[in-house]
Amino acid sequence: MIVNCAHYRDGERVNEQPLELEDAARLAGDGGGGDFIWLGLHDPDPDEMHGVQAAFGLHDLAVEDATHAHQRPKIEDYGDTYFIVLRTAAYDDAAEQVEFGEIHLFLGSGYAISIRHGAPCELGPARQRLESRPDLLAEGPASVAWAVVDKVVDDYEPVVEGIDNDIGEVEEEIFTQKGNSTERIYFLKREVIQFQRAVWPLLAPLELIERGAYEDVSEPLRRYFRDVGDHARRATERINGDRELLTSILEANLALLGVRQNEVVRAISAWAAIIAVPTFIASVEGMNFEYMPELGSRIGYPAALLAMFVSVVALYRFFRRIKWL
Repeated sequence: MIVNCAHYRDGERVNEQPLELEDAARLAGDGGGGDFIWLGLHDPDPDEMHGVQAAFGLHDLAVEDATHAHQRPKIEDYGDTYFIVLRTAAYDDAAEQVEFGEIHLFLGSGYAISIRHGAPCELGPARQRLESRPDLLAEGPASVAWAVVDKVVDDYEPVVEGIDNDIGEVEEEIFTQKGNSTERIYFLKREVIQFQRAVWPLLAPLELIERGAYEDVSEPLRRYFRDVGDHARRATERINGDRELLTSILEANLALLGVRQNEVVRAISAWAAIIAVPTFIASVEGMNFEYMPELGSRIGYPAALLAMFVSVVALYRFFRRIKWL
């Protein structure tokens, strides 16, 4: 559905109420310079997308991608239109999962069309921020791209912070021996990898914009894109660090589990040896042969018990000394 449709001229919003699609398309065709339309949609169905395509003359391939979503971050040039894909993210701390969405942007002469798929990342704050900067808004549809990309990249920061906090909790669990965290580490690493796939492809398009590969982005606006690119690179570096750290934590966890298992096996082996010696003495003394010398001795029974006791104490002290018990 259409969330908002605004007409901007010389850095100011002209209309108070959202425009109808036909009026927006007409104004986009008549506009020039800083005069443009920003149409915002949320989870449009195919019929709505076809209506927008017919009104603004969008390319079939770009419309197909925008309809079906599940795209990787990219910028595609269709001559008179640019198609931009962004992956949005929000972190569910209770479930320790990253929720993903998508934003698709169509930028052309006199219009910017933003299409949101999924819950994460509302574009209302981005629109309000841009409207509070008439100097940037006067740059035209390219300013919409900056406002949206900046909002998406800023929303990566809480996700990284949430993952970092959970990694810290896992480290504490492992080294304080509060339980087996192998499953939790595995799922955290999977979320980090998926998040990395959403963020990393965005770096290449941002670098192209910073280098001036797109003439529609003016030099003053490129400075703001450089700032966004810096934030995206910083997020990517932290994500890569988290991925490597989780690998190290998983290896450390497995190593500690092996050490604990060895300690248990050693303790079991020590007690088995302690029990085996008196069992051996008892089994020998219990054999009913006629010519066993111990059978005729008055001290044979207490001597056997004493031998069992001494052997048990000696073995227990030995295993304690070598820290098997």
